[in-house]
Amino acid sequence: MSLNNIEHCEEIESHVKSHLIPVEAGLTHAYENSTKQGLPSIAVSPVLGRFTSLLTAATGARNVLEIGTLGGYSTIWFAKGVQGKGKITSIEIDAHRRDVAVDNLRVAGVKVPEEVDVTLGVALDVLPMLEMEIQEGKRERFDFVFIDADRNNQWNYFDWGVKLSGGKGSVIYVDNAVKGMLESGIVGSQKRNGEAIDLVREVGKDGRVDSVVMQTVGAKGYDGFLLAVVK
Repeated sequence: MSLNNIEHCEEIESHVKSHLIPVEAGLTHAYENSTKQGLPSIAVSPVLGRFTSLLTAATGARNVLEIGTLGGYSTIWFAKGVQGKGKITSIEIDAHRRDVAVDNLRVAGVKVPEEVDVTLGVALDVLPMLEMEIQEGKRERFDFVFIDADRNNQWNYFDWGVKLSGGKGSVIYVDNAVKGMLESGIVGSQKRNGEAIDLVREVGKDGRVDSVVMQTVGAKGYDGFLLAVVK
């Protein structure tokens, strides 16, 4: 199929959204309220939100770790995937975004902190604390890790995700993996950022996982995610 058909990507996404994505007040509020509160429009699309929710349900995930809460839109989707049988731990660096996310979650009928715990802090500071709690028996390991935060640390977050995972069969999902490669010049025409870590290369050398990158295109442009399963 010719790449010329890419011109129809937004029309196709709109068609998919209208027929396969449920219109729910809580999700709509999360999108609209986040914009109203001045949060950047970088949340996952409704189609990708639905996909991650279905993936969570399909893998039977019960304990989800989300790095990068923003306004809680993706968090609501994960709560739907867990279906009340587990818990989502989400890390957000910005206090205002955390407050907006908590409000959005509660409007959507998600119990905070019983079903979702939104932790305020720098992820690379919080993650070692989570490991300590796991070692002390205060929390369970994670069987699904969703990484949607600063792209400069994608590899560091991935490494922590595997460390905190429940082992074989656990899923690590890195959003914006393709944009990360393009923006740092690892691939494409941008000047190479010498300090950028090549996530794909590092994951490819990581014997703990099997992985792949899926490219995506839609209303939010060209991107893609890295998906890994712990061996």
